[in-house]
Amino acid sequence: MNYRSVADLNDDVIAGLPLIPADVELVVGIPRSGLLAGTLVALALNVPITDVEGFLAGRILSSGRTRRRDLFQADPHKARRVLVMDDSADTGQSIREARERLISAFPKIPFSFCVVYGTSSRCAGVDITLKVVPQPRLFQWNVMHHNMLERCCVDIDGVLCIDPTEHENDDGENYLEFLLHASPLHTPTRQIGWLVTSRLEKYRKETEDWLHKRGIQYGELVMLDLPTREARLQSRSHATFKADVYRKRPSALLFIESEREQARDICRLAGKPVLSIGSQEMFTPEPLSGVALAQRFRTLPTRYKAAEPSARSLARKLVGHAIKSTVSPGVYEALRTLGRRGA
Repeated sequence: MNYRSVADLNDDVIAGLPLIPADVELVVGIPRSGLLAGTLVALALNVPITDVEGFLAGRILSSGRTRRRDLFQADPHKARRVLVMDDSADTGQSIREARERLISAFPKIPFSFCVVYGTSSRCAGVDITLKVVPQPRLFQWNVMHHNMLERCCVDIDGVLCIDPTEHENDDGENYLEFLLHASPLHTPTRQIGWLVTSRLEKYRKETEDWLHKRGIQYGELVMLDLPTREARLQSRSHATFKADVYRKRPSALLFIESEREQARDICRLAGKPVLSIGSQEMFTPEPLSGVALAQRFRTLPTRYKAAEPSARSLARKLVGHAIKSTVSPGVYEALRTLGRRGA
């Protein structure tokens, strides 16, 4: 399971800038996800952006101050080259449709059609692919709107709504108030296969009422069958419970969990992939595979920021020791001086 976050998208756009023609003077994003990718490219190139309908009508999106006012005030149809962007291509249908409309309307304008992620380096209708990411794959910006949700187990607190505070999580009136009025985080537009939560079974009605109010559709709601919050804390069974449910649903392809450590444990216990929404990290049953190691490298900055101060201090010491043992004393002292200046 290949996963890319918005942070990954930005990094891959920046890394792919050398592949984009130097004479691009306008970016056209294919709604909706292509506008996300297109905006990142347009900001990096300092050129204006619009969508397909806007370009056909001769409009560009308004902008603030820029060093290239001539481009932002010019007729978009007079751009030297127009870069048409989408976030990804699989069958290539969206970008082919955009190509047909744009070239048919403006056959003399030089267009380049680009995607950030392609299933191969050569996708139908695509001129430029910044990075190859094969199927199966999910993106942060569409995971809650993907048809794969019908084959996913999904946590509630920390995914669909915020987590309760310590004050709210009293197993009493405050908690009931939270269950009925919890602020939403992600609202899926597809039916979820299984909602799997450590909320206690006795709160089923309140949970169902909140889900109904938010218009969230699901196949099954599985809750922890323990009498009290104290019993739940003593059992320490959050990950075990969720992994057991996940494992016993053979058609389930993915578990979407809020907490990173629980996600890791669910993956280990169930032997199937788990996505941590909190750390934007995909855990896989093959932790030493190329895909898994590449993702751990990509998410290292996020995990470092989320770590406790003591853990960050230990990480800095370990990195410092590794550097010290591999470079000359003079180089090491120079690096330390630069690090102190950067801090």
